[in-house]
Amino acid sequence: MVGMAEMKIITSPDDILIALGLGSCVGICAYDKTARIAGLSHVVLPDSSGHEACAGKFANSAVPLLLEAMCSKGATMRNIRIALAGGAQLFSFSGNGPKLEIGLRNATAVQMHLDKLNMTVVASDLGGTVGRTVHLYGDGRVRVKTIGKGEVDLAALGGAPILARAVSK
Repeated sequence: MVGMAEMKIITSPDDILIALGLGSCVGICAYDKTARIAGLSHVVLPDSSGHEACAGKFANSAVPLLLEAMCSKGATMRNIRIALAGGAQLFSFSGNGPKLEIGLRNATAVQMHLDKLNMTVVASDLGGTVGRTVHLYGDGRVRVKTIGKGEVDLAALGGAPILARAVSK
């Protein structure tokens, strides 16, 4: 399990990383198929604004932290493929004030920091108004379960074909 503001790395194809309840949070799934290293970060907010006590919590610090941790285990930046999930707007606010839109801000910040590092997102399931759970398998498969919509195989970051697109539950 990868909790809020956490990041974990796995090196076995039999392991699975899971981020439960991604509402406005964004799950960054990363995989190097050559080194067979997978990493998942559960980003909570877009910017640390100098609060570095929990680097995994913020997009601006979590993105480089995840990639550096993977490279320290043997991954290579040019081989890492990325999939994203989450970034929903779970609450609507009435009135004339601006919406908080934390989900959109998180998704935008994660993408911006990946772009700065020349990392390409090959698949994403972002936005909407419902939460998700993401599974990153040790072989690079990414599966997303969306509340009320079932499960979808989002990506095969390891290059293996996706056999089933959606699973009804």
